[in-house]
Amino acid sequence: MDRRESLKALALGTLSVSTILAATGCEDKKATGDKKDGVAGNTPGYGRTPDEVKRDKALLEEKFFSPEEMKTITILADIIIPADEHSGSASDAKVPEFIEFIVKDIPEHQLPMRGGLRWLDLQCAKRYNKSFAECSQQQRIEMVDLIAYPEKAAPQNSQGVAFFNRMRNLTATGFFTSKIGIKDLDYKGNTPNEWDGVPADVLKQYGYAYDEKTLATCLKIEDRGKIMTWD
Repeated sequence: MDRRESLKALALGTLSVSTILAATGCEDKKATGDKKDGVAGNTPGYGRTPDEVKRDKALLEEKFFSPEEMKTITILADIIIPADEHSGSASDAKVPEFIEFIVKDIPEHQLPMRGGLRWLDLQCAKRYNKSFAECSQQQRIEMVDLIAYPEKAAPQNSQGVAFFNRMRNLTATGFFTSKIGIKDLDYKGNTPNEWDGVPADVLKQYGYAYDEKTLATCLKIEDRGKIMTWD
């Protein structure tokens, strides 16, 4: 999967605005330290109450996933959003760390995620006599293709489809709220802008014109009366 195909799959899958808002509203943060990309980080004064700071610190110090589970999550995240010529992969954006935090911050993710990881390993054991992480890249993609497209998936793979949908949603949320993901979207944020005013032909069409005071105090005019910018 290249990134553009991955994004198409996200659009056709179950990614929802509510999922993004729920996850981005609960980011892992500490009161001090450097900001980590992909996992909202560790800068002072980030808008949390003292009790929230304590809770975030406690969650960051806990471990939910085993090292083996984290390895599988990292592989899956990079299949969903791989590196390309525009930017890094999901793991480059610290998406696995983001998912580790989110499942602790929103415990309803814990059973579906752990159960889904177990389901994936069992299916790979049946097919390839290996865990998902031990499979070749071709075998991994074969397995993912069975569950990544809900409309094509076989009924017996419904648990895997539900897991992959959740994994895809969390991966997209983590990636596109990271520095790497925001840069990949070319999001500019609240940046200053210049407005040339209403175009002269539109003003003329509707029988309007700027009065002399407006022209003198608010707009700069170049040759032929063309409106250029607000002061």
